[in-house]
Amino acid sequence: MGSSFSERLKSGEIHPPSADLIGFRMVSFSNGESRFEMDAGRRHHNPMGTVHGGILCTLADTAMGMAFASTLGPGETFTTLEIKVNYLRPVFEEKLFASAKVVHRGRTVGLVECDVTTVDGKLVARAVSTCSVLSGEKAEGR
Repeated sequence: MGSSFSERLKSGEIHPPSADLIGFRMVSFSNGESRFEMDAGRRHHNPMGTVHGGILCTLADTAMGMAFASTLGPGETFTTLEIKVNYLRPVFEEKLFASAKVVHRGRTVGLVECDVTTVDGKLVARAVSTCSVLSGEKAEGR
């Protein structure tokens, strides 16, 4: 049987291309947790001059996805069923961290949480995601 999705991520065989586009980096990844960092700046701003909520959502979504991916076995992949983000403070230009943790991993559905914080630990956003485990034909081509 081939390598699991999780093993291929750990080996660097799989890399989220959106990380290069937006400019965030995976810091850690294992056992239902992941941590990403990002140097947020002007290129991430919306017309109001703050970091766009879609950028923060993508950062959190990726961190949650990688945390969930670390729980996958051989022949399994996943997809996001739902994501909810609460934005709590504006960001202009600073380093951000997205720390995600799997709260529940069932046979077919999981729940993941993520906090996006500043270097000094101020909470910028909190996200929650529901993920669906895919296997067999549903996992092919993903």
